[in-house]
Amino acid sequence: MDNSNTPTTAGQDTGGQSPARVGTVVWGLIVLALAALIIVAQLGIVTLNGTYVLIGLMIGAGVALVVGGLLSARKRDNEPTTGKS
Repeated sequence: MDNSNTPTTAGQDTGGQSPARVGTVVWGLIVLALAALIIVAQLGIVTLNGTYVLIGLMIGAGVALVVGGLLSARKRDNEPTTGKS
C-alpha cells in the first residue's frame, strides 16, 4: 500500500489542545472591561473620563501582555528538548 499522499504530523503535538494565547486572553479582557465600563456609565453609577479609561486600559493591557509573554517564555524554556533542530 502506498502512503505517499498521507499527510505527516512531524513536529506537531496532536495529543492535546493548545493553550490559549496570551494576546487573545488580554484582548478579550479589554473588550469585557470596556463593555462593563460602558454599562456602568450608562446606568449613571459612575461618571467616567474617556481619556483616563483608555490610558488605564492600555497600561493594564501592556503589563498583561509583557507578563504573559515572560511567563510563556519561561514555561517554554522549561520543557525538555529533543535534541533535534
